[in-house]
Amino acid sequence: MNRSLRTILTLGALAAAGAAGFWAGQAGMNGSALPWHPSVEAPVAATGPVIYFRDPDGRPAYSAVPARTADGRAYVAVRASEDVSFEPRAGGQAGAPVAGGEPRRIVFYRNPMGLPDTSPVPKKDSMGMDYIPVYAGEDTDSGTVTVPSGRLQRTGVRSEPAETREIQRQVRVPGSVQLDERRISVVATRTDAFVQEVANVTTGDRVTRGQPLLKLYSPEIAAAGALYVTELASGAGTAGGARQRLENLGVPADTIAELERTRRVPLLFDWRAPRSGVVLERNAIDGMKTTAGAVLFRLADTSQVWVIADVPEYDMAAVRIGAAAVVRPRGLAGRTFEGRIALIYPQVARDTRTTRVRIELANPDGLLLPDMYAEVVIASGSGSTVVAVAESAVIDSGTRQVVIIDRGEGKFEPREVRTGARGGGYVEIREGLAADERVVVSANFLIDAESNLKAALRAMTSGTTP
Repeated sequence: MNRSLRTILTLGALAAAGAAGFWAGQAGMNGSALPWHPSVEAPVAATGPVIYFRDPDGRPAYSAVPARTADGRAYVAVRASEDVSFEPRAGGQAGAPVAGGEPRRIVFYRNPMGLPDTSPVPKKDSMGMDYIPVYAGEDTDSGTVTVPSGRLQRTGVRSEPAETREIQRQVRVPGSVQLDERRISVVATRTDAFVQEVANVTTGDRVTRGQPLLKLYSPEIAAAGALYVTELASGAGTAGGARQRLENLGVPADTIAELERTRRVPLLFDWRAPRSGVVLERNAIDGMKTTAGAVLFRLADTSQVWVIADVPEYDMAAVRIGAAAVVRPRGLAGRTFEGRIALIYPQVARDTRTTRVRIELANPDGLLLPDMYAEVVIASGSGSTVVAVAESAVIDSGTRQVVIIDRGEGKFEPREVRTGARGGGYVEIREGLAADERVVVSANFLIDAESNLKAALRAMTSGTTP
């Protein structure tokens, strides 16, 4: 500021002071207040300790210690009673004194956005926002944070009560369709025989129970059949040794019944399908000789199949027998099949660190084919209810978990908890929280940052004298 401009401002100030003195004198002589000013009060002397020094010309320049301007003028001392704060305080409007009329001492100023930055004198942040004064004795509770209602709305803080619920999460693992081992049958003879003729059945065909698969000649079966017919003719009944021999040779029951009805031994015997299903393997050829136990056909009933899923070792604790599972075959886009876990295999694969689980599925239409890949979604959970909160409510540092308790009226308290299972957007709280306590689920990291900042500031200022 140049000398001429300063002279003009000084003269203006003196003129204003003179006018004020004239009208004050007139009011004193008349003994009444001026008609346009109800009263003229004597200026109140500043009280309290000096908390900072400001520029004498009103510029936004401050100092914690006595200082001078560039032209050598001293900064003006500002005492505690002269400081003004626009931040609402407990117990009244902005800037209101505490009970008893004594002004509160400002200890420092903190960043308005909760950043770990403080100042011993007033200042502005990079966005032009004023730093917020922190008074002596404010927030005596080391854990409680008070946030004005206006700021709550601006930051989007939202809270919900903790509630009891069952924690379920989905375990997604790969799987493949396999045949039900209990529904596979082998067609074979228990003695040497000759295949005379094979039915028009090939691998992949579907057959029904009792359908003829081949005609064969077996000297041993023919001899047992002749002995059985002889016993029937002699009236020995059906419980003789010849019938038992036929059964031991694996002759189908309907073939034995045919012997009983016709009382004659055929040259060739029909070998029939023991179950309905799909032909997985055909080894029989016209005119071939087969030995005892040789596999002629392999059949499988596909009306029910298994899905074998590989569950990682770290997910096994969440999977139990009877849990519901949804199977989505990759070859059947948009189709889903529902089943339940019937068995958890008692072994962990050494190479993949996974354990196989078996899901049984009905397959009446035969759409699920063996070795088909599928995505398996297993619903896991303990089946019991626990205290749980939304996952967003838990602030996890890796070594500790914290939730912010909403105590109402803008007061919040960080509390350490011990968590458990997670799933469905919720996390189990095993210790540190009771049902129906309200916790912050949105913008809680802002309150946590302010709580940590206040704790750090208390540690920094613990040695100061109020």
